[in-house]
Amino acid sequence: MYRRLVLFDVDGTLITDRGAARQAYETALHEVYGYSGDLRRYDFSGRTDPQITHMVLGDAGLSSGDIDSRMPALWERYLAALARNATADRVHALPGIPKLLESLSARPDVMLALLTGNIEPGARLKLAPPALNGYFPFGAFGSDSPRREELPPIAVERASQIDGHRFRGRDVVIIGDSIYDVRCGTPHDATTIAIASGKTSAETLQAEGPHYFFHSAEDLDAVLGAILSPPV
Repeated sequence: MYRRLVLFDVDGTLITDRGAARQAYETALHEVYGYSGDLRRYDFSGRTDPQITHMVLGDAGLSSGDIDSRMPALWERYLAALARNATADRVHALPGIPKLLESLSARPDVMLALLTGNIEPGARLKLAPPALNGYFPFGAFGSDSPRREELPPIAVERASQIDGHRFRGRDVVIIGDSIYDVRCGTPHDATTIAIASGKTSAETLQAEGPHYFFHSAEDLDAVLGAILSPPV
């Protein structure tokens, strides 16, 4: 039986949060670093939480050492604010996602996991309102590495620890809405599926050359076909 490890991004792929996370992050940046800049000029899509923090605060003139030394306090404040913000009226699964996850979770040849730039507690808070956490018993997160391209091997290793199967190359499927979701799979010969459900345009995503591209996850049969098709 040909098996697949299917790794989903969170923001813009599984859910939309109507600014809940960005507002929580802005609050935490101000409380911990005194940052009062305009975050609207930054596109966070596909970047890890530590990477975003270095990008924003580095532009503000802080040193890497100063940023890193206060990062634990930043995450503490961020998670507290996110827990208040990530409510059921703000966080929703994106169209097609519930049916897609239901279909995949019923298959014995598929293992589901997360691959996201979120620190793990933040990802879990975001996935709680639409009740998606249960589909993803493990994953690889921005709290594991600030470099997204290092996350696929972490997910593969965790999968092997669960059932002993070592997923390789194209049997690892990475699904996301940003160019970095595509790029992080390329060094590992993973199958990449780009879905234009986030902030990145369809044209930009297609230019990255993913193995498959979709405008949304609502085309269930086609998306399932892309995930389940043996590599050519």
